[in-house]
Amino acid sequence: MAGELPEYYFRVKDNGALVFRVDAENRQRRIEMDQIATVNVRNGEIKPQGGRELAPEELAEIRTWLEKRGTLLAQREVDDILRTVDHLNLTAHWVQSKASDAQLDEVTDALLLAMHDLRSVLVRKKADRLLKGAPEAE
Repeated sequence: MAGELPEYYFRVKDNGALVFRVDAENRQRRIEMDQIATVNVRNGEIKPQGGRELAPEELAEIRTWLEKRGTLLAQREVDDILRTVDHLNLTAHWVQSKASDAQLDEVTDALLLAMHDLRSVLVRKKADRLLKGAPEAE
């Protein structure tokens, strides 16, 4: 392998990660990974594994990963929404220029309901934000 291996490896899962200490400095020159903790990204919970107590440097490394992971997931979430906007535009073009009557019959109701629901939520949230920013009446 080229380069140095990291001291810790984070195996990402749906709601967080399994944290492993990486050891390549052994007699067999094999990479060994010892699970030291599980991490929950949603609530920041760090659970040591195997009855161990995590060292301060391990906790610091895990907290740094949690912060970076949270930032990355937030960026991805916004990017996914912006991709949805692009997809809606592509869908509008498809409806206007390529869709057959049978295809439109298959998707129209689902699209209209989803767009109505989204519009309702967006309008309500925007109104809430505007009301929060409005000066209070005396």
